[in-house]
Amino acid sequence: MRKLITSFILAYIALFLYSANLKPSSVAAALSIGNETDRLALLAFKDRITQDPLNLITSWNASTHFCKWQGVSCSVRHPGRVTVLNLAGMKLTGSLPHHLGNLSFLRRINLQNNGFQGIIPQELGRLSRLKDLDLTSNAFQGEIPTNLSYCSEIQVIRLAYNNLVGKIPEELSSLSTNKLKRFQVSVNGLTGSIPRWLGNASSLIFLFMSVNYFQGTIPSELGRLLNLTYLQISENNLSGVVPPSIYNISSLGHLDFTYNQFDGKIPQDIGFTLPNLLGLYLGGNQFTGHLPISLSNASGLQESNFAENNFTGTMLTNLGSLKDLVRLTVAGNQLEIDKAEGFSFLTSLTNCSNLQALNIATNRFQGELPASIANFSSALQQLIVATNPISGSIPEGVTSLIGLTRLVISQSSITGEIPAGIGTLQRLEDLQMYSNRISGAIPETIGNITQLLQLYLFGNNLSGNIPPSLGNCKRLEVLHLFGNNLTGFIPEEVARVSTTVSFKLAQNSLTGPLPMEVGNMSKLIVLDVSDNRLSGEIPSTLSKCIMLESLSLGDNFLEGRIPPSLSTLKSLHFLNLSRNKLSSQIPGYLQNFTLLQYLNLSYNNLDGEVPQGGVFRNISAFSIVGNRKLCGGIKSLGLSSCQVLVKQKRGTSLAVKITIPVAISCLVLLAFLLVCLSRKKGSESSPSIMLPTDEQFRQVSYLELVQATNQFSSSNLIGEGHYGFVYRGVLGNEGMAVAVKVLKLTEKGAAKSFMAECNALRNIRHRNLIKIITTCSSIDSKGNDFKALIFEFMPNGSLDEWLHQSEGDQNEHPRSLSLTQRLSIAIDMASALEYLHHHCQAAIIHGDLKPSNILLGHDMTARVGDFGLASFLSDGLLPTVSQTERSSTGIRGTIGYVAPEYGMGSKGSIRGDVYSFGILLLEMFTGRKPTNTTFEDGQNIHQYTKAALPDRVMEIAEPSLFSEVSGEDDDNKTREGKIKDCLVAVLKIGVSCSMEAPGERMDMRDVVAELCRIRTKTFCH
Repeated sequence: MRKLITSFILAYIALFLYSANLKPSSVAAALSIGNETDRLALLAFKDRITQDPLNLITSWNASTHFCKWQGVSCSVRHPGRVTVLNLAGMKLTGSLPHHLGNLSFLRRINLQNNGFQGIIPQELGRLSRLKDLDLTSNAFQGEIPTNLSYCSEIQVIRLAYNNLVGKIPEELSSLSTNKLKRFQVSVNGLTGSIPRWLGNASSLIFLFMSVNYFQGTIPSELGRLLNLTYLQISENNLSGVVPPSIYNISSLGHLDFTYNQFDGKIPQDIGFTLPNLLGLYLGGNQFTGHLPISLSNASGLQESNFAENNFTGTMLTNLGSLKDLVRLTVAGNQLEIDKAEGFSFLTSLTNCSNLQALNIATNRFQGELPASIANFSSALQQLIVATNPISGSIPEGVTSLIGLTRLVISQSSITGEIPAGIGTLQRLEDLQMYSNRISGAIPETIGNITQLLQLYLFGNNLSGNIPPSLGNCKRLEVLHLFGNNLTGFIPEEVARVSTTVSFKLAQNSLTGPLPMEVGNMSKLIVLDVSDNRLSGEIPSTLSKCIMLESLSLGDNFLEGRIPPSLSTLKSLHFLNLSRNKLSSQIPGYLQNFTLLQYLNLSYNNLDGEVPQGGVFRNISAFSIVGNRKLCGGIKSLGLSSCQVLVKQKRGTSLAVKITIPVAISCLVLLAFLLVCLSRKKGSESSPSIMLPTDEQFRQVSYLELVQATNQFSSSNLIGEGHYGFVYRGVLGNEGMAVAVKVLKLTEKGAAKSFMAECNALRNIRHRNLIKIITTCSSIDSKGNDFKALIFEFMPNGSLDEWLHQSEGDQNEHPRSLSLTQRLSIAIDMASALEYLHHHCQAAIIHGDLKPSNILLGHDMTARVGDFGLASFLSDGLLPTVSQTERSSTGIRGTIGYVAPEYGMGSKGSIRGDVYSFGILLLEMFTGRKPTNTTFEDGQNIHQYTKAALPDRVMEIAEPSLFSEVSGEDDDNKTREGKIKDCLVAVLKIGVSCSMEAPGERMDMRDVVAELCRIRTKTFCH
């Protein structure tokens, strides 16, 4: 009692001195007597600060009373008692002492945007007057302290953007019946489920729980939060149907469910039950049904995201009444447009004068873009209409949208030319028009877009030169023009752009040297000019591009030596200099590139000793084939010793001088005899074969193929099909590794198969299609007709060899494909079919998709081969006459992979290819062939897989896919969950593609987009 009276008297004296405006020193002395506990707590806080770059805490000293320290506020009614600690954004680093619990008058703590670490002290629960706790954007660890439940006055809890783990404490349920208005725990590592007790926090206005690991469903109790205006639970592992009560919280302004696994339908009356909506975010889930037609009733709606779901039906056409609409995305669904109304919904949206972003990519919108898009407001910054079956040309009116910063019109069937006025869009930073059928030249005016950061025009039919004006785009980071018909030199002006990070001009017909100015691209990470007609030497200035990770100069006419100056490129992971005319020795510095994972020097004129260090230790990591003057290296190369080679050269020089002229004379005589024999064949001579007009193919004789395959020996036989044998060979003096397919002309239909394959491969070129080198149509040594196709050799064989190894092969050469590899191969196959079906002049049906026809390159890139049953579609729907004639011969294809409608007499279609792809996809991820004996009583791989989805997917999946998951730690559980989600998504695609009814099968464009999305979600998050 005596102590209490003493404290009261001291406080009274202090208040009197303060009100009497006495000297600061006198006031400070009295106040310090008033409460020493608060001062000591603040000093303990100061002692825990490890970094104070703004010297804020260092100013906390005895010369100033602690109530006047920066960031500290004290009570007027209770002098000397700290009520606010506000150090937001002061760049402090340290931890919190338990002494903070002694600041018993504290009402507000704001430490957001600092670097505090360690746990949040349980002693904060002693702050019974605390109303606002803000620890946002720090690095706090551990669990949410359970003792916060004793802070009975608390209204705001902000713990977002930390490293907190564990479940939300059940003890906090005592706060639900009090005054809690804001609960924010987004972007942490929290687990468990969303607590049901939150539904009792009747005062709650803001609930932020996004980017955690919450599982389960949304508690229906949340529907009782009638004051809630912001509900954000995006990017978790939540699933199930959203409780209907949530859609009845009429106060909601923002509803964010993005990137979970919610399913079910969205109520059609949501615009009436949630009239105050400002933001509706449903993207990245599994919602089905139609878009809610009542959405236009939420007249204040500003942002709406329906992307990456399974919405069907027609696109809403009444959204033009949403005058405040700023962002709208419906990308990644199965939406269509009414054929009668066409793209009227785009015309309607031109009334939304505030619209800044519109994304309708990856749907089924078909037809030509309307001219009305020119009427969009100048406020429009992003327009994305990619991956739809859109046809026609790009409307000229798009050049009037001067506010655009991003324009994406890609992966469609757009034809025509790039509008000449594209240069008026001077705010553009991202321009994507790739994978269309755009022709003509790249407009010179494109150089007027000086803010351009990314330019993607690859995979079109563009011709002419690369505009030198692109050199005006001084901020350009990505330039991808590969896969076109561009000619001329690479402009020096373009090579001078120092900001470029990725520079890809491969698969064109560019000539001249690689400019010396390329050395100005000091930030370059990827440079790919392969598969052109470049000449000259490799510029030594490349040595300045020290950040290069991938350098591809293959398939050109480069000569000279590999410059010694390139020894500076120590960041290289990938280096391809193959198929050039490079000479001299392999530089020794390449073996010192510790990051180099792949090196291809094949088919050049290199000589001397092969290094043995670094990448040269792993025979699967480099290739030097086709360089016949090399020696030494690791033993598995099988090259001659360099000393032996020198002795042989000395000892045989005379013999060579005599033998070579004699051999040439014999070959000339033999060639003359063969010509005479071929002329005697007269009318029996083979028709000429039309090969791609944009490439010059060398002529190959029967005799060359005999030599290349060691007289077609059985040791060189690598495969056999119905119409031919396939041999491995080394062609000509250049030592090119090839695969030679020799037709069995005695088999009925073999000649037609030969012509079909030639016609199919004649005008197509894609990275995932087998590349034909040339053909041979001649007579053999017995005077019989001889026909062969010569392809690039695929060193990793066929997919079938990787999926189904015999016991002997497994013991001698064990092989397995990881989940990543299988998914990449699936995407490669799908990309090839998508190209054949939608991006060729006339759609092409492959007709025989199966594992043995999928070939794998050195980097495991998949290429679709064997076009012996291929046919053309004149209009994308019906086969040409040649296909109709062939259909009379019966079912074409392979049992197990052939579409069921073919067995009932239906003609070939692209839907038949989709079926084969679906079966092959199921085979890849279950490990079972479609003809597996385990499928009994009429069951097939489609039914088998469908019955197991989604719950039993781990039971039917190929066991090797789980080899990376072991143990019981949380990381492995998360990884296993991701693998399961990936398998479910992939197998659903396989089931959808292999539906019995052709009309129910997916389009290959949708397949490619979905598989890419699955790969990104599984391996890039």
